[in-house]
Amino acid sequence: MKNATFRQCLCIALLLTTSAALAQSTSFSQRYSTVPASADGIGKRYMDREISAVMGWQGAAWLEREERDREERTDLLLAALALQPGMVVADVGAGTGYLSRRMATAVMPGGKIWAVDVQPEMISLLQAGAKRSGLTQIEARLGAVDDIRLAAASLDLAVMVDVYHELAFPYEVMASVLKALKPGGRVVFVEYKAEDPRVPIKPLHKMSEAQIKREAAVFELDWERTVNTLPWQHVVVFRKRG
Repeated sequence: MKNATFRQCLCIALLLTTSAALAQSTSFSQRYSTVPASADGIGKRYMDREISAVMGWQGAAWLEREERDREERTDLLLAALALQPGMVVADVGAGTGYLSRRMATAVMPGGKIWAVDVQPEMISLLQAGAKRSGLTQIEARLGAVDDIRLAAASLDLAVMVDVYHELAFPYEVMASVLKALKPGGRVVFVEYKAEDPRVPIKPLHKMSEAQIKREAAVFELDWERTVNTLPWQHVVVFRKRG
């Protein structure tokens, strides 16, 4: 009798596991589709756009180029983020830590910058830059392609600068960002303006404000404002409900 009961429980457990796996597979196939890859894409579409290829760590020098502050007006971006002492901020897709280093002083005293990237080489460059700058409030975190791997309800702000369009799993990454945000926390998309042909960036590495809003709308987020004062990028700010 005990063996029969055990076998019955095992069958139920296997059935539930299989059903969950099938449901996950179905939702994945409904969420993403495969297309012939373009020159700058990965051949994977999400919400009517092809996901772009990731800029590898070999392009780190471009992130740290001397003219970046002037071209992109990082000072205006920092003002738009409205950072305050004590805030806990995630720089998602932090790369070399260019923005992390510039945000770090604004959250002190008492604040913290989680600099998240999926490339170990970028993490090494990021850590070296933070050490040279003496910014101990920056902590690097190696994320996964589908998860930023930060604690639940731990963030006041998450910011993605020229990153979101490259995420191979945008839905899953955003779900992990929402999980890590505190109720009322903000997530900020900074993307090159697809609406402006004068912005000297490849089309697949740009996003329109409308597309950003469309993709954010599937989450528990409310659009707060869009800042268009930067020359190349728009800053689209959302707040987590609750």
